[in-house]
Amino acid sequence: MPEAPTSAAAQAGLDPRRWKALAFIAIAQLMVVLDATIVNIALPSAQTDLGISDANRQWVITAYALAFGGLLLFGGRIADMWGRKQSFVTGLIGFAAASAIGGAATNEAMLLGARALQGAFGALLAPAALSLLAVMFTDGKERAKAFGIYGAIAGGGGAIGLILGGVLTEYMNWRWTFYVNIPFAVIAAIGAVLVVREPKATHNRSALDIPGVILSTLGLVSLVYGFTRAESEGWSEGGTIGMFVASAVLLSAFALVESKVRAPLLPLRVVTDRNRGGVFLSLGLATIAMFGLFLFLTYYLQIVKGYSPVRTGVAFLPMVAGMITGSTQIGARLMTRVPPRLLLMPGFLVAALGMLLLTQLEVDSSYPALILPAEILLGLGLGTAFMPAMSLATHGVRASDAGVASAMVNTSQQVGGAIGTALLNTIAASATTAYVTSHVAEATTKPAQQMLKLEAMVHGYTSAIWWAVGILLVSASIVAVFVNTRGQGGATEKASDGEATADGTGEPEPVLVAMH
Repeated sequence: MPEAPTSAAAQAGLDPRRWKALAFIAIAQLMVVLDATIVNIALPSAQTDLGISDANRQWVITAYALAFGGLLLFGGRIADMWGRKQSFVTGLIGFAAASAIGGAATNEAMLLGARALQGAFGALLAPAALSLLAVMFTDGKERAKAFGIYGAIAGGGGAIGLILGGVLTEYMNWRWTFYVNIPFAVIAAIGAVLVVREPKATHNRSALDIPGVILSTLGLVSLVYGFTRAESEGWSEGGTIGMFVASAVLLSAFALVESKVRAPLLPLRVVTDRNRGGVFLSLGLATIAMFGLFLFLTYYLQIVKGYSPVRTGVAFLPMVAGMITGSTQIGARLMTRVPPRLLLMPGFLVAALGMLLLTQLEVDSSYPALILPAEILLGLGLGTAFMPAMSLATHGVRASDAGVASAMVNTSQQVGGAIGTALLNTIAASATTAYVTSHVAEATTKPAQQMLKLEAMVHGYTSAIWWAVGILLVSASIVAVFVNTRGQGGATEKASDGEATADGTGEPEPVLVAMH
């Protein structure tokens, strides 16, 4: 009998169950991503039912965002240390339990607590899911297919959340936006227990960097809350400025600590590599534009065009289809054949072109003539870019750092989402107010005043969308400057000479690469 392969990459690459495992990882990722938007549509109903004040309703969204964004790096390192499969299953079970509590909430505190728990378990689950793909799929072509599916879900999940949220809210009630997570989680957990096989050699046995955990968590929470607070309280408000200052101090201290400790929570080599650093930055910026689009297009369709929640969700389907096509049919097919920058740059530029079309929105704009082609271009562009970006973010990283590298992907998206919602909403609100002020004298009748209100809203949306166009162009520029790797295939790479492994042995560890 021939000797079994001993390397972690070979064990993962030859395991035929990894494709079954991918299905369950994809289900879990879909659950986490759609939960970022599914509750948004149900929020007005939940607010009325539980008597939540207007001042506190934002915490239904903010509690999830703070826990998720603040704990991602911690969750990623726990996955590296404890085992990604175990972290994945634990995250699923915890997320399901938190969702059950949220669905059964009888008061405001119970709902907010459930949302924070969802975020905490999501922070364990999301990096574990992505890092499982990174250590299980090491063949170039198979890695491309796996990340194509994952990228499509990561990109389109938010839009799917809007559809599902609309259906559940309109035909059932808001509680089902929580309960719907339970079957997702149960199916994914059972499947993971049965079919996921994680290479044991990829675990990180080092001690946990407690100062790093504290500083990174507090720093990220301050940053996310700063942007969230800016949306409601203003950018110049004392508390908002205080959050940004605290975040800068805490994250600077975190970087200093990570450069000194023996076994850092986030090894600086993960983010200082020019290709990964460029991916993290460009992905975060693109997420700003994408979340801003979800926000404004949802408002436009429901308030200006009078669409129902379900019809609004269905209106996003072409963008979801575009993302799936761009990710699985363009990105996955070309990832092993062309340098990543030749997918990332055109992807962001095509998305910018779709966003540019939306700057032409007017009160009476046609969905088929304007919004539909814009959505298709956005979906194709973002799907084509997100897929190789997520693969490149974990490509070449030490196997024992896969979890924390995956957490950085999620962190860039989470922080980007918080910035996008706050920054673009503020720009839109300011432009709307300015438009009303300059045209109010012309609106002398009630119908004219109503039309002015709609025109001002659309003007605000298009003003913010222009910024989103610019942000996507900056993402493409960052790729041009930083991403210079020729591909994600080739021979196994070696760890840098003289670098100790995460367990301090000094022996080179397996590096995650795509092998032909």
